[in-house]
Amino acid sequence: MTKKTRNIVGWVLAGLLGIAFLGSGFMKLSGNPEALKGAASFGVSAGNVMILGIVEVLPILLFLYPRTGVVGFGLLSAYMGGAIATHLQHSLPITAPIVLECLVWITAAVRFPELTSRLMGNTTSTTRSTDVTLTGAIR
Repeated sequence: MTKKTRNIVGWVLAGLLGIAFLGSGFMKLSGNPEALKGAASFGVSAGNVMILGIVEVLPILLFLYPRTGVVGFGLLSAYMGGAIATHLQHSLPITAPIVLECLVWITAAVRFPELTSRLMGNTTSTTRSTDVTLTGAIR
């Protein structure tokens, strides 16, 4: 895949995630009756729904901004892990949160090749790291 194609695919996938997470988060922040009803079925109070909305919007904003994208990826993964656990605890289908989690990971792999390289254990990367000896002196 060329760099241009990778960039386009990464932004399209990130845009889809942005629509999903921002839409859901702003529904929670606005006090939407459907969001409150869904949260009540999990035993979440209306005040805590607002906090969940913030916790949902902040990571996707970090993920969409390239400089903080890796941090946003970690936070989104943790959030979706919690969503999967909550669905399991309440005997609900886990298909939707797993699909979103997979989409987050695929998007991160496309947008941040250095992250993929580190996770796969590859020591070669597109940028050269500084060689430091045990004493801390730079060669």
